[in-house]
Amino acid sequence: MDKELQIVGFQVGAETFGLPIAAVREIIRVPEITAVPNVPDHIVGVINLRGKIVPVIDLPKRFGAASRAGSAKNRIVVVEMDGRWVGLIVHSATEVLRLPQSKIENPQDVFPDSSLDYVSGVGKLNGRLVILLDLQKISRREGLREAGLHERFAAPSAVTLA
Repeated sequence: MDKELQIVGFQVGAETFGLPIAAVREIIRVPEITAVPNVPDHIVGVINLRGKIVPVIDLPKRFGAASRAGSAKNRIVVVEMDGRWVGLIVHSATEVLRLPQSKIENPQDVFPDSSLDYVSGVGKLNGRLVILLDLQKISRREGLREAGLHERFAAPSAVTLA
């Protein structure tokens, strides 16, 4: 039997992207975002998520898609990368998809000699394509380390009662 990968599907522009469901902590409406000076343009700032400070990356801006700033459909997909929580602004979060392993193409077969190293695969599902993202590579490419955000905002930790 073909093993299925469960992914959270979301839209950036007209394209569907996906992340492993295990990496997604939650999906929220876009709250007020506090700007942080001297960070790359696609890092829009930080949010306070129930007492945790979470840096936010604007994926449409990063991927060169038209921005829909302030759209009621925009969401932040909160993911865990390298033990840290990071928010990814997307145009809409669509659904949880079940993608058979046999329907996923290796990115090197689709994008030979490409710099799209943050793509982990391209899935075929019911006549549409789903671009699967590699969070570890996005973390490196997005400039979180260079901006100092990777080290400044610690991973959420359990509360210890004395």
